[in-house]
Amino acid sequence: MRCKEESDVYTPWTAKHKPRKLAEVVGNQAAIQKLEKWIKSWEKAIPKKRAAFLYGPPGVGKTVSVEALANELNLELVEKNASDYRTADAVQRFAGMASQYTTLSGKKRLILLDEMDGITGTADKGGVRIITEIIKTSRSPLVLIANNAYDPRFSTLRSYCLLIKFEKPTFYEVLRRLKEICQKEGIQAEADALKLIAKKDKGDIRSAVNDLQALAQGKKKLTYQDVAWLADRDRKDVIFNVLKTVFYSKNCLDAKRAVDAADMDLDMLFEWIYENAPHHLKDPHELAEGMDALAMADLYRGRIRSTLNWKFMRYVIDFMTAGITVSKEGPARGWTPFQFPERIKWLSKTRKNRKMRSLIGLKIGKKCHLSSSAAIREVLPFLRIIFESNAEMSAGLADWFDLDDSMVAYLAGSQGS
Repeated sequence: MRCKEESDVYTPWTAKHKPRKLAEVVGNQAAIQKLEKWIKSWEKAIPKKRAAFLYGPPGVGKTVSVEALANELNLELVEKNASDYRTADAVQRFAGMASQYTTLSGKKRLILLDEMDGITGTADKGGVRIITEIIKTSRSPLVLIANNAYDPRFSTLRSYCLLIKFEKPTFYEVLRRLKEICQKEGIQAEADALKLIAKKDKGDIRSAVNDLQALAQGKKKLTYQDVAWLADRDRKDVIFNVLKTVFYSKNCLDAKRAVDAADMDLDMLFEWIYENAPHHLKDPHELAEGMDALAMADLYRGRIRSTLNWKFMRYVIDFMTAGITVSKEGPARGWTPFQFPERIKWLSKTRKNRKMRSLIGLKIGKKCHLSSSAAIREVLPFLRIIFESNAEMSAGLADWFDLDDSMVAYLAGSQGS
């Protein structure tokens, strides 16, 4: 039982709660019906279009729809990433043979070539051309998946395919799926908390489920306060992909390039890496090496702040990315979810209080001829004691410092501290 529980902890919820039936897939019902109708048409005769080309943004359910359909129709699914088969010979050995021969079990076969975008780079040695040739004579339905079916390299290929566009699920469809997962995991989630996750991930169901797991796993209750800081999160790209590159890339150059993919404040990225290092560098020697690299990065960050010499930034980037990559000595073991930085969450949750302290500090500083920071450090603690215990003196001080009602409430402790 204990092994099963530990295994569940390290299982991505995107896999654990993957749809097994078409009815469980979030959104895109019209696209799914079109795909199902095309596959079932093979039962009567080989259709004019022997391949279906599914395209649309990442994380919207293209692959899971094919997998769920194969499961429902009892088809043998032969699934590969097209980006792993860039040359014509490699594609022919896999897809060509699979498209011509029947299965040993007698089941009908469905061939899936995922991540077609990866086959369009300069390393492509005829892969797209041979796929087009395979489609012309395929005896089994062939499904291709890409984010962009209208890449110029697919111009000929498209004419042999049934194009099926997948859209981002609606906000309410994503929200409903998050509620279902919380119910299965035994988590009581506040409606506003789930709404914020659904809103921030903008129809990317995979990212939404990953975010939910990172925020809620191990908890029995998920509150709005647990996720409120997401509203201020600076993340134009999926930060998990950036962290995955930094921690698991075998190439230092790729790790350094992850900074460009992050498109976020470098101090924020440092916090993400620092938070996750102990969880992903599990070997003590690896962790020591990684933390040494982060310490050097932090040292140079301090030098930048004190000297305003931005040339040091190159060292910050090198140490916090490539430094982590080279600290890894062996292959990854198991799956560990990425964690949101606790320090960033704490700063977000306490922003209102810090702003209030700053405003009161300005008022005190003006009257006492102190800097705001000195007023907060040296005077404010004594004011809090007075305001919590002596109402008459508090009234006089509030008038003298020109404090408004919210400031008085804060000092008196009737507002969060």
